[in-house]
Amino acid sequence: MSTARRVVVAITGASGAVYGVRLLQALAMNDDCETHLICSSSGLLTLHHELGMQRADVERIAGVVHNVRDIGASVASGSFRCDGMVIAPCSMRTLAAVATGLADNLIARTADVMLKERRKLVLLARETPLHLVHLRNMTTVTEMGAIVMPPVPAFYTHPQHVDDIVNHTVGRVLDLFGIDHAGLVSRWAGMRAALTPHTNEELIPETP
Repeated sequence: MSTARRVVVAITGASGAVYGVRLLQALAMNDDCETHLICSSSGLLTLHHELGMQRADVERIAGVVHNVRDIGASVASGSFRCDGMVIAPCSMRTLAAVATGLADNLIARTADVMLKERRKLVLLARETPLHLVHLRNMTTVTEMGAIVMPPVPAFYTHPQHVDDIVNHTVGRVLDLFGIDHAGLVSRWAGMRAALTPHTNEELIPETP
């Protein structure tokens, strides 16, 4: 039996398709990982609009591709062994489907399988501002065992480019799975390491 780490990656129609693509690229660089891709129809539209990518462009990055309408796909069964699933980005429509158990396409069905099998499910929920139903759905899926991880930029890393922001978030996702990555995350080493000696002295005085 294969010992490869299997991760399902779903791309839905929220803004932020680059997160799903970069995640696939990072996983493809790891010889021990096997990716299974599911794109919604809205996700494909967003990929084209935001990144100028066609279906074939993103599918060639993945190890295995599944049609979002194929409810009979391997990933739709709890008997399919995998490490978990990442929905990147996760639209509020998909979040609602997961929260209510509405397994009406392969993305929602596979997410449902992750929850019932107690496997890792990470949702890069992308919307702002949030109304009450969004927040309640996030609470619901968290209580069910999912991890809600909005792709919020970390400015303590002093990002210089959009790529820096995207890479940091993708690296944090891979951290959740314990999967090695090529230094995508700038690790926080504490305020003393981050500040210059002069600023350090002003903000963090030595203990008498």
